[in-house]
Amino acid sequence: MAALKGLILSGGKGTRLRPITHTSAKQLVPVANKPVLFYGIEAMAAAGIEEVGIIIAPETGAEIRTAAGDGLRFGVRISYIEQDAPLGLAHAVLTAEPFLGDSPFVMYLGDNLLQGGITGLVDAFKAARPDALILLTPVPDPENFGVAELEGGAVKRLVEKPPEPASDLALVGVYMFTPEIHRAARAIEPSGRGELEITDAIQWLVDRGSRVDPHIVKGWWKDTGRLDDMLEANRLVLETLEPRSDGELIDSQVDGRVVIEAGALLERSMVRGPAIIGAGAVLRDAYVGPYTAVAAGCVIENAEVEHSILLEHSSVRGLEGRMESSLLGKNVHISRDDRQPRAYRFMVGDNSEIGIL
Repeated sequence: MAALKGLILSGGKGTRLRPITHTSAKQLVPVANKPVLFYGIEAMAAAGIEEVGIIIAPETGAEIRTAAGDGLRFGVRISYIEQDAPLGLAHAVLTAEPFLGDSPFVMYLGDNLLQGGITGLVDAFKAARPDALILLTPVPDPENFGVAELEGGAVKRLVEKPPEPASDLALVGVYMFTPEIHRAARAIEPSGRGELEITDAIQWLVDRGSRVDPHIVKGWWKDTGRLDDMLEANRLVLETLEPRSDGELIDSQVDGRVVIEAGALLERSMVRGPAIIGAGAVLRDAYVGPYTAVAAGCVIENAEVEHSILLEHSSVRGLEGRMESSLLGKNVHISRDDRQPRAYRFMVGDNSEIGIL
C-alpha cells in the first residue's frame, strides 16, 4: 500500500458558532486553549501520516495558513488546497485529487474531536485493506446525521439525515479511502441542497460491489459546530490534562486538575479544576470553577466563572453573579458599570445570545 496521506476539511463557514465565527474560522476556536484544528493535525501525526492537505475557503484560508503554518511543529508537511465554494465533501475530495494522487488517505472534518485519535482506524484500514472504511458511533438522534445500515459486518446502505433511521450508527466525520473514491465522486449527481455528498459517493462504491468496512468509535466524539458541543468538548479535553503550575500564585489556591501557564498571575483567587489558565492571564479576587479554559492575556477580577471558554485578552470584572456555560470571543469585556442612571449597556454582534441575572 502506498504511503497514506491526510486530508483535513477546514472550509466551512461556522454559522452555528456566530458571532465568534464572523471574525475567525470555526476550526480555530480553541478547546482547552488549543484550536480544534490542531487536534486533527496531531491525530494524523500520531498515526504516522506525514503529508497532510488542508482544504481552505477563500474567506478564512489566510488565517488557517498563519495558524498551522508548514506543519513542521506538528511533525507533518502541510499543503493548502483552496475550495472556491462549499459544494460538498465529495467535491472537496475532487478538489484535493491533485494533492492526493493515487495515495490512500484519511479524510477528517476539521471541527471534529475524537478521543484517542485515529491510530486504531488507520491500523484497521492497513490490516483489512477495504476500499473504504468509515467511522461510526451510536447517537441518540440519528435523524440529524448520515446513518449507516450494516449487513454481515459490512456497510450496506448510507442515508443522509433519514426521517426514520434504520440504525443509530451515525457517520463520524472521519473516513479512510482508496483512490477509487475519486471515480465515485465524479459519478454522482449533486443532492437536493446542491452538494456532492460523500454519503452518495460511498453508496456508489457499495452498489458496485466495493468493500466498505465500518469502524465503531469506542470513546467519545464531538462535532464542535455549536456552543453546547464546544463546551462539552472543552470539558472532555480538560479532564485529560496533566496538572502543572508555571505561573505565580499570591494568597491563592488551586484544587484538582489545573494547568497554569507561564506568566499567569493569581492573587487572592481560587481555581478548581479541571481548568486551564493561559499565559499572562490575571485572576484577582476571582473564582474559576471546573471546565473553564481561560486563554492568554485574559483578566478575571471580582468575578466567578465556571464551565466557560474565554478567548484571548477578554475580561470579566465585578459581576455579582457567576458567569457560566459561556463562550467569550477575543477582546470581549464584561463588567458592572456604576454610572448613573443605572442601565444595561451592550455592544453585541450578530447572532449573539445574552442571559441576564
